[in-house]
Amino acid sequence: MWDVDGRRYLDFLSAYSAVNQGHCHPRIVQALVEQSQKLSLTSRAFFNDALADYEEYITKLFGYDKVLPMNTGVEAGESAIKLAR
Repeated sequence: MWDVDGRRYLDFLSAYSAVNQGHCHPRIVQALVEQSQKLSLTSRAFFNDALADYEEYITKLFGYDKVLPMNTGVEAGESAIKLAR
């Protein structure tokens, strides 16, 4: 994003959960439209054919053994307590 004097800034402010789509960049908007025509949101409690591909990709990208996709905040804290127990 840019201020009134043309200075460029990176916007690291996210919205609720995973719905922050930035500032209407055409490629992001098009991806959003295409995805919403298939499935807009799902829970890990239900099977979907993209979760395993995502988990494989993200663990390889960061060199981790496992991943637990979730929201930040309360869910992250609850999961940390469960794992510690």
